[in-house]
Amino acid sequence: MGVHGFQEFIEKHCPSAVVPVELQKLARGSMVGGGRQRPPQSPLRLLVDAENCLHRLYGGFYTDWVSGGQWNHMLGYLAALSKACFNGNIELLVCFNGALEKGRLHEWVKRQVNERQTAQQIISHVQNKGTPPPKVWFLPPVCMAHCIRLALLRFRVRVIQSIEDHHLEVIALCRENGFHGLLAQDSDYALCSVPHYFSAHALKLSRNGKSLTTSQYLMHEVARQLDLKPSHFAILASLLGNHILPDEDLAAFHWSLLGPEHPLASLKVRAHQLVLPPCDVVIKAAADYVRNIPDITDLEAVAKDIFKHSQSCNDNKIMRFKKAVEYYSMASKPLHRPPQLVKPKHTGVPAAVPSTKSLNIPQALMPVRPGVQHLYPEPLAESSHTLDAVDKGLPEPNSFSNIPHEGKHTPLYERSSPISPGQTGSPNNTEAAFFNTSSTSSSSENDESSGSTANHVSDRKGGWEKNGLSPHSEDRDQTKTDLCVTPAVNLGMQTGDLHSLNAHIPSLLSMPIRNHMDITIPPLPAVAPEVLRVAEHRHKKGLMYPYIYHVLTKGEIKLSVTIEDEANKDLPTAVQLFRPVRQYVYGVLFSLAESRKKAERLAMRNNCLPEYTHVLVKEWGASKGKSPHTPELVEALPFREWTCPNVKKLWLGKAVEDKNRRMRAFLACLRSDTPAMLNPANIPTPLLVLCCVLR
Repeated sequence: MGVHGFQEFIEKHCPSAVVPVELQKLARGSMVGGGRQRPPQSPLRLLVDAENCLHRLYGGFYTDWVSGGQWNHMLGYLAALSKACFNGNIELLVCFNGALEKGRLHEWVKRQVNERQTAQQIISHVQNKGTPPPKVWFLPPVCMAHCIRLALLRFRVRVIQSIEDHHLEVIALCRENGFHGLLAQDSDYALCSVPHYFSAHALKLSRNGKSLTTSQYLMHEVARQLDLKPSHFAILASLLGNHILPDEDLAAFHWSLLGPEHPLASLKVRAHQLVLPPCDVVIKAAADYVRNIPDITDLEAVAKDIFKHSQSCNDNKIMRFKKAVEYYSMASKPLHRPPQLVKPKHTGVPAAVPSTKSLNIPQALMPVRPGVQHLYPEPLAESSHTLDAVDKGLPEPNSFSNIPHEGKHTPLYERSSPISPGQTGSPNNTEAAFFNTSSTSSSSENDESSGSTANHVSDRKGGWEKNGLSPHSEDRDQTKTDLCVTPAVNLGMQTGDLHSLNAHIPSLLSMPIRNHMDITIPPLPAVAPEVLRVAEHRHKKGLMYPYIYHVLTKGEIKLSVTIEDEANKDLPTAVQLFRPVRQYVYGVLFSLAESRKKAERLAMRNNCLPEYTHVLVKEWGASKGKSPHTPELVEALPFREWTCPNVKKLWLGKAVEDKNRRMRAFLACLRSDTPAMLNPANIPTPLLVLCCVLR
């Protein structure tokens, strides 16, 4: 579990650090135990990480999620939520995960394997018992995040999407734009000392819609109970195991912290598998270790002591330990400059600059305005554009009739799309032949911030100086390494047999096995800079499905697990069923029809056979007969019946004919571009998608 178990540790072992709060009282300036009651002029501004808040935004663990979810139920809840926030002087900004995050691919693979098992448990339960599955098995439908994002936009709740590293961008956004708190449920935020960290899972809206409550995590209290300084959380996060240095690579160190006399020592090897100590035991032992480090700035000495029990790959592990410390240290640093405030434009809340003094939030520490440079400059360079509202004014969303319809079918070229000529350069390059990551271990960093997606061997060792950490490097090259990974099994709190207490840590803890495999694809075709700028802008503003930007810039997507019966041999999987649709979409995005037409014209002039460009897209996913450890290569396809215009003309063309071509391209992707379907008199526009699906 590694660093991901820290959140659960806080809730179970630090109850005094979890305090219930009512957000409306915080917005009025009230404090737990008293405080000023006059409502401040500025709203309480909260940033919401939708990644781990989907079930709360959906409205709770209602049973209809198992059959795909209920749109009207979700709309009703979000209408009540947005109205409660509007009436309570609370301003929300909801951030969805739109980043591909190749550096966290091994974590995603683990999650997909677990979710696939959960999906089969759900299917079995429904078939055998005929009742809804337990809510602990909650598995959101793959479209849930997309539907919630669309609904929030309709209720004029501000929405954005991350683009490179979701966690870093959320943290930087929270600090740089003067938000009073973060509503999320992720250990990374707790360990990065986010000011005023609220629980997303505890978010509850009363039935009358007047009370919005949650819990706040007091991280200074957690630090006090662990007897650590908050500045030491970066080292603690690196020692627990994370996306840079997984806990499997730290297994020998974790067992050494417990010692041979610990009651759990006899459980460290069972059935020839690597067994990890329970997470809460590791956290307490790691906190004791960090507290007793003589010189916290001498990372080289600390790393050598950590990996003295490891039997292989020590240099690589030391380097990744340093990178993990750097990652969490930079995420924890406050700003050196005043925050660039986001203009509250269309939420209906007063547009005054928020005053932190007027908000008496339980935690004593308010967001520190002075601090370091931009935490993650590139993805947030257009944050002012990204966070700008789509429209002004928020009608009270007390009924669906108040949902504004303007702009619903507005063509792309008429919507706000800042085409700044200064942003040029296409990030379309190929992925390198081998991506060093695994389902259990990875040494790779997120390489998405560079213009190229190729992997390189880094000569940098991530050096630190005694007086502090070096600035976060813009260069995020992949590091080719020999990884040390083994299958892992997390234990519960049982004590097990008490024999063999003095057994040595076996070499199995450091035995290298086959790495996670990536596949080389041919270079992606060049995409017009205008198309890339529009795609990036709309991606950041949450106006576009994230797959589009991933395909255009990386040539790969990640397909989440869906609830389907793998035992049924008569039905294809959802990934297989909709693959032809995606293949046509890839062909449209890369203007494949136009490039093939050019190749044919050139072949006619040269009196030879045409040489077509083959575009391959990597699809990561876990489904029946498909392991998530390697991607599938899927070829982009052009339409056979007609030559589709290039994507620049489709997106930005303003003529009536361009609008008709857009409609035909959409219908052709779904194999529905028949004369009857193309005639608006036959099929009303609101019923078009339904008819396409039914066909």
